[in-house]
Amino acid sequence: MATVSVDVREDVPAPPRWLFAVAGVLWLFVALVILSLDSTSVATIGVMVGFVVIMAGADELGAAFAAPGWRWLHAVAGVLFLVAGVMALLEPFQTFGILALFVGWYLLIKGFFDVMTAVAFRHDLPMWGLTLAVGIAQLLLGLWALGYPGRSAWLLLVWVGFGALFRGIGNLVAAFAPAPAPGGIR
Repeated sequence: MATVSVDVREDVPAPPRWLFAVAGVLWLFVALVILSLDSTSVATIGVMVGFVVIMAGADELGAAFAAPGWRWLHAVAGVLFLVAGVMALLEPFQTFGILALFVGWYLLIKGFFDVMTAVAFRHDLPMWGLTLAVGIAQLLLGLWALGYPGRSAWLLLVWVGFGALFRGIGNLVAAFAPAPAPGGIR
């Protein structure tokens, strides 16, 4: 039987819980604002996506200082998110069009790989049917979104809104989760 041990660095202080709570509330606010917008307001969606991406960049940079490992990856992701967010604020119409297409293509490609993974590893994956179903749904949703730009707009709006919602919920859960036992995970 294999055992898993996690090396927890003692010299890295845990971020304060109130920081997770504040970030969670801000993410929830952003989610509510985005999910209440009309998809015809292209510039507003582009600007809101810019702010969400900037918040994600700040969050990643915070993780670079608080994470026990992979700090460099959090820092790189944070800088990339910040640059992309500023670019989105400068060109909101362009941002909207590119992101709407990106969402459709991402779903199409991700669905293709999920279907291939489910079929290839059907004997090894205990729930391969679920992976197959999700892959087919992603393929169909991607094709649907790419078929008409208006659909991509709605999909982008829902994707960004729910992404912010889930990030906020995750931060709130982290803020109010019980403190880990001394000595880390065993």
